[in-house]
This record gives sequence, C-alpha cells and structure tokens, in this order.
Amino acid sequence: MTPDVTTAAAGTASLVQSVDWVAIAPPLIAAAVALVVLLADLFLPPARKPLLGWITIAGLVAALAALVPLRTGSRSTFCLTANPDACSYTADQFAFVIQALVLGGALLTALLSMKDTEEKLPAGEFWFLLLSSAAGAALLPAARDLATLVVALEVASLPAFALVGLKRGDRLSSEAALKFFLSSVTATAVMLLGVSFVYAATGTLHLTEIATRLADVPGQLGTVAETGVVLTLVGFAFKTAAAPFHFWVPDTYVGAPLPVAAYLSVVGKAVGFSGLILVTVIAFPAYADVWGPALAVLAALTMTIGNAAAVRQAASRAHSAVRLLAWSSVGQAGYLLVPIAAAAYSGDDKVGATVAYALMYAVVNLGAFAVAALVARGKPLNRLTDYRGLYAERPLAALALAFFLLCLAGLPPGIIGLFAKVTVFSAAVDAGLGWLAVVMAVNVVVALYYYLRWTAILFRSPESADEPSEAAGEPSGTAGTSEIPEIPVRPVRSRVPAPLAVAIALTAIAGVILSGLPQLALHFASVTLF
Repeated sequence: MTPDVTTAAAGTASLVQSVDWVAIAPPLIAAAVALVVLLADLFLPPARKPLLGWITIAGLVAALAALVPLRTGSRSTFCLTANPDACSYTADQFAFVIQALVLGGALLTALLSMKDTEEKLPAGEFWFLLLSSAAGAALLPAARDLATLVVALEVASLPAFALVGLKRGDRLSSEAALKFFLSSVTATAVMLLGVSFVYAATGTLHLTEIATRLADVPGQLGTVAETGVVLTLVGFAFKTAAAPFHFWVPDTYVGAPLPVAAYLSVVGKAVGFSGLILVTVIAFPAYADVWGPALAVLAALTMTIGNAAAVRQAASRAHSAVRLLAWSSVGQAGYLLVPIAAAAYSGDDKVGATVAYALMYAVVNLGAFAVAALVARGKPLNRLTDYRGLYAERPLAALALAFFLLCLAGLPPGIIGLFAKVTVFSAAVDAGLGWLAVVMAVNVVVALYYYLRWTAILFRSPESADEPSEAAGEPSGTAGTSEIPEIPVRPVRSRVPAPLAVAIALTAIAGVILSGLPQLALHFASVTLF
C-alpha cells in the first residue's frame, strides 16, 4: 500500500466514532421499550392491555438500573474528531442525578396510571407517549450541544401535549392540551430564534465552544449574541413555568389526567431547569451580567405570584386541591431559580442547591399527587373540602399527605424541606443577593398558610350527614309513627389499587429517608456537578 493510500485510509478511519453504549443506555432503553409497547399494542387483545403497563414499569426499572455504572466519573460520546473535548453527549454527575430524577418520576407516574389505563385512558397510546417523553427527558441533561438540547426538549414535550389531552370527550382536557401546546410552541419558536442568533455569533453549537467564543465576540456581532442569549433564556422560562410565562400551568394541571399532572409538575419542571442550567452555566458564562439579574427578578416574581395565587384558592371550588398544587409548583419554581441566578455572581457550584432542592421537591410533590389521585377515586371534583376527615377514613394516606405538605412548607418533621430551603437561601446570601433572600423568606412564610390549612383539614372530624327524614323534609317524629332507632352505618371504603398504594408508600419512605439523612440530597449542593 502506498503512503498516500495509507494516509487516506487513516483519515477515513478517524471519522468513524465509537459509541459509548453504556453512557447512552438510560434514554436508549426507554426509547426501545416505547417501540416495543407500540408494536405490542397492535397485537394484544383488549383483555391483555394491562400487560403494557407492566412492560412500561419493567422498562423504566431497567433504565434506572442502567444508571448504576454511571454513578461515578464522566463519560462522553459523539465528540468532534477535531476537538475531542467538544461532545454532544456527556454522562457526568449532573446528568446522572437528573436522569435518576426523571426516570424515577416516570416510574412513579406509571404506578399512578395503572388503574386509569384500565378504566379511562387508551392503554397503548398512553404508555407509548409516557415512555417517549421519559426518553427525551433522560436525554436532555446529558446534551452538550444546542441541537441535541432542543431535540431532547421537544421529544420530552411533544408527547406530553397528547398525554394532557388523552381524556377523550373531556372539554377541560382538550382545552388544557391546546393551551399547553400553544404556550410550548411559542416557547420553542422563541428559543430556536435565540439559538440561531447564538450560532450566527459563534459559529458552533457545542456548549463548551460557545462559552469560549462568546467571551471574544467581534464588536459587530455583540448585539446578535446578546439577543440570542436573552431569547434562549425566555424560551426556557416558558418551559420552567417562570412568571410571567406561567399562565398555562393551573388549567393544564386541572384538565390533564391526574398522573400526567404529577408527571408535568416534576419531570416537566426538571427538564426545563436542566436545560436552563446547561445554557447559563456552561454556554453563557460570559454573559452572566445579563442572565444573572434577569433570573433573580424572575425568581422573585415567580415565587410571589405562585404563593399569592395559592393562598387565594377557595376550598369549595371544584378541583381546588389540584389548582393549589399547580400554584404551589409555580412558587416552588421560584425557589429553584434562586441558585441558578446566584451562579452568575459566585460560580457554577451554586446550581447544586437547585439539584438538591429538586430531589426533595420531586419526591414529596409526587407523593402529594399520589394521595390526591387516591381521593379523586371517590371524589372526582377533588376539592380541598373533600379532604376533610381523611384521617378518620384513611389514616395512613392522611399522615403521608400531611408529611408531604410539611416538607413542601419546610416544617418538621419534613426536615428535608427545611434543609433544602436553607440551602437555597444560603446560595442567595453567599452571592450577595440579600434582597432576593428577603423576598424568599417572606414567600416561605406566606406559603405556610395554605400548606398548614390543607394539613389541618385532614384531621378535622368528617361532616355529619343529615338524617334521611330531615333530608326529605319530613318531621323526625310524628304521632302514631313508631320510631325505629337508627343504626350507624360505617361507610364502605373502596379498595386502594396496589400500584397506587405502592406509589404512595415509595414516596413516603423516600421522604422519611431524606428527612432522616438529608445529606443524601444536600450532598449535591456542595460538589462539582460538571
């Protein structure tokens, strides 16, 4: 072989990349199982459709198990041949934590949905859409270029639109899906415009290379770069439900099937915040003076609007329990934004506080939605007043919900909620954002009102039902009528589906473990994630 041919062969070989299958296994397994479920749905008779749910659960467990080899170290793949440090996929500590969060959240959502897919929802479509969205959500935290980031974000979001509107014939579900779709499409359009401006100014899509080139943008492209950074952040603000881009949240949560609302409140939020962290901390550090103050203002505005709206929820209004959880999630989004804003002033190590808080929030918020799903089985309007006397009827469920609400409020015995809030508060103080810490402290006090009000309702005595004769407008005692003593009849409780009971138990156990060993979550606030 001549030297020229040898050189050409070596150059061709260098263009062939080896794929790190271990690194990409978690999202790949979720996507593969989604295809299996889609094909199996074509051949399974209606009586065997519940098998699809168990296949989904098994697939999500397998995806979680695939994270075990990734718990230490950092693995990258799909890198540039000219610059091996610029990769499209990196399985580092940050990706590991967020992938565990989103896949665990999808698994709990699957447990919550088992009975609904048997009774109300089309099983094949539901499980396929859930797995597809979970695959995109697991891909996003490992994405290290803007193209992969946007694709992963849309793969996570597009199936969610269909999941929200999957209750066929339900007007609220259709309206919720439409509102969610329009707001998300707007966010994507704005984000893509920002990404195109960033690419025009830097000539690259890889986050690490963008960071290097934004630090030395030619003067004539400075305005283009700043505009691209701002528009990209606005797009992610929609995805995270940050005010004033939060308007779709309450109606979407109310109209969606309750397990889907739980999924959006945790996994959807994790997806948005992961993307926001990646673009700000890794790609745009040169413009920290632009996005830092903007995110600080958004954080203050978001937590204030969310908590103020939650306080105003009327207990007797239909779906008021879900609406309160929706507005609570908006308020919690404000807390999650605080460490990201602080990272602009004191380094990227502050984003670990967001990750630690997200772990706490994911566990207890999914638990609260699980108990809400249990109550909705007997009282579909799901009003706050429907929880009155829950302790007398279902003491374990009431105690679990009380614990979840106290964690969200940051009160003992919800120690993990208290410590997570202190960690976020410290991130603001250390970054010199004293005013933001004061706003957060005020909002935490305001949130105590509606969390404690709901907790108190659980332990009130049940409302006494009217006597049958009085309800009919007849006198309770009439001359010549023999009085037959009433025998109190204890209401028959419906049986709790096993998957739903397991979901409540798992979240309660995880919450108790985190409260007993808060360092398991808070550890991520003190380590380097990238």
